[in-house]
Amino acid sequence: MHTPIPEPQNLLSKDAIKVWMIKETIENIIAFIILGILIYLDIRFSWVVWIGWILYGLAGISILVAIWSIFIRPYVLYHRWRYDVSSEFLQLKFGTMTEVNQLVPMTKIQAVSTRQGPLLRKYDLYAIDIETMGSSHKIPALPKEVALELRDNIAHFAKIKEVDE
Repeated sequence: MHTPIPEPQNLLSKDAIKVWMIKETIENIIAFIILGILIYLDIRFSWVVWIGWILYGLAGISILVAIWSIFIRPYVLYHRWRYDVSSEFLQLKFGTMTEVNQLVPMTKIQAVSTRQGPLLRKYDLYAIDIETMGSSHKIPALPKEVALELRDNIAHFAKIKEVDE
């Protein structure tokens, strides 16, 4: 009989919620601008009537999607995101509608890196990217010290050698 692997317990930074909310707000503003331009063009050039109905329908659906993606999803995602690292596995658990549990064997990990875009930089957070032969995984928002230590631990457990160029 095998011993069960415990559920991952480590949380992301609480600032991940703010980062996701800002990102979703920017994406939704861009989508609404495009939709607004299309509605304006429909009114200005009197396109076929059904095109207007479709655009207004999309606008209504987009409002609901924006409410979900900006105000609800970041909180749900934060409360569902967990990770853990041992000498044998990297464990990831996440998802909003569908819960995903991933066990990545350390022997399969080929590369690990940290990444920081403008939104993550604003909150001094880092994302960790983990590459295997057939897939890639990420841990989205960790404080700098935690991210760098975790990256080094994964590299150590996976026996990744630093390459001098």
